[in-house]
Amino acid sequence: MANPNDPSLHSWIDIAPGSDFPIQNLPFGVFETEERGPRLGVAIGEYVLDLYAVAQFGFFEDLELGAKMPKVFRRRSLNQFIALGRPAWRAVRQRVSELLRHDSTALRSDEVMRECLLRQTEVRMLRPVKPHNYTDFYSSIEHATNVGIMFRDPANALLPNWRHIPIGYHGRASSIVVSGTDIRRPNGQRKAPDAAAPTFGPSQQLDFELEVGFIVGQSTQLGDTVPIQHAEDHIFGLVLFNDWSARDIQSWEYVPLGPFLGKSFGSSMSAWVVTLDALEPFRVAGPVQEPEPLLYLRQLDQHNFDVHLEVDLQPENGPATTISRSNFGLMYWSMAQQLTHQASNGCNLQVGDLYASGTISGATPDSLGSMLELAWRGTRPLPLADGSERKFLLDGDTVTMRGYCEKDGLRIGFGEVTGKVLPAPPLSW
Repeated sequence: MANPNDPSLHSWIDIAPGSDFPIQNLPFGVFETEERGPRLGVAIGEYVLDLYAVAQFGFFEDLELGAKMPKVFRRRSLNQFIALGRPAWRAVRQRVSELLRHDSTALRSDEVMRECLLRQTEVRMLRPVKPHNYTDFYSSIEHATNVGIMFRDPANALLPNWRHIPIGYHGRASSIVVSGTDIRRPNGQRKAPDAAAPTFGPSQQLDFELEVGFIVGQSTQLGDTVPIQHAEDHIFGLVLFNDWSARDIQSWEYVPLGPFLGKSFGSSMSAWVVTLDALEPFRVAGPVQEPEPLLYLRQLDQHNFDVHLEVDLQPENGPATTISRSNFGLMYWSMAQQLTHQASNGCNLQVGDLYASGTISGATPDSLGSMLELAWRGTRPLPLADGSERKFLLDGDTVTMRGYCEKDGLRIGFGEVTGKVLPAPPLSW
C-alpha cells in the first residue's frame, strides 16, 4: 500500500505545476450545487471529487466506515465524518489517493467521471465544519511584543504570564463564515484618547489578523485532560483563518476582561481542511521556549509546521498588493500545547471545534500579520500598488490570505481565505 504522501505519486488528472491541491494533499471540504445539494468533497487540482458519488459507486464499501456510510458524505459539514475517527479519515484519504493515481482506471469511465468529478468553478463551497466552540489564542511572540510596545510598556512588552501559558480567549463560533463571504463593518462603542466620553458608530479601525486554525477531531468528556504526547491525536486538520478585528472597539472594551464585540462580528475560514497527515513532511522545530514550560506543556520532537503565509489587500476597482509574508512555523506555542492547555482544567473538547493561532507575525517589517502592526497603529500608513495608503481597512477593500508548504518539489496548499469589507449598517436609533 503506497504512502499517500509519497512525492513521486502523480494523478491521471492534469494538475498544473504549483497547484495547491496535488494528489499528496487531498484536503476535505463541503460543497453544493443546485442539482446535488450539500456534499463532502476532496480537492484535486482544479476539481472537486464528490465523496457521496464515489460511495454510491461502491468504492468505499470495504472500508468498514459503519452504518453511516454513505450518508455521512451527504451533510452540510464534516462533523459526522470527522466523528468516525482517525482510522476512517486515513482509510478514505488512502482510497481516494488510490483512485486518483495515474495507473488507476476505476473512476475514468465517462459515467463515473461525470458523477464524481466537478470543476471547482462549478460548485459553491460551504463552511467546512460546524464549530460548537471557538478559541482564539495569542501565540506569536513577535505579535504579542509589538502589541505590548504599542499599548503598554515598551521595556516590558510581554506580560509576566505570556511565556508560561498559551494565552487565549473563548470567541464567538456563530459568526465564523466561509471564505468568500462579505464582512460588514461593525458598529460599536469607541472612545478617542482625547474624548471625554465614548460614542457609538462604525468602527474606524477595522483590521485583519493573519492566523491558522485547527479543527478538533476527537471529543473528550467533561473532566478529562489531554496529555501533551496525545494532543495531535485530537486534531483533524488545519485551515487558514482571518480574525477580523475592530481595534477602536476592542481597545475601549478589552479592559478588564479582554476581546468581546471588537472580534465577534465576523471571522473567516478557508473552505478546505488540510489534514495533519498531509502536513507530516513539513514539521519543523518551534522557537526555544524560555523558561522551560511546566511539565504538562513540555513536548519532544517537532510540533510546528512550515506553512508559508501571505496577505493581499485589494482596494475596490484597484490592483492587489501583497502586504505581508509570514510563516506558521514561527509560533511560540504549538497547536499541541494549545490543545493540552485548553483541556488541562477538564474542559471538554467537541468534534469540529475551531482553535485559532492568534496573529502570526515575524521579526521583519514585511512579515507582520495585521494592519495594526504594518501601519504601526496608524502612524506609518501602508502604501498600496494603486498609489493609495492604508492605516486601517476601508469599505470595498478585499483581504485575501494564502498558505502553502513546499519542500523537495512538493507543494501542499490551503487555497485561500478571502473577504470584502462592506459598509456598516445604518443605525436604527
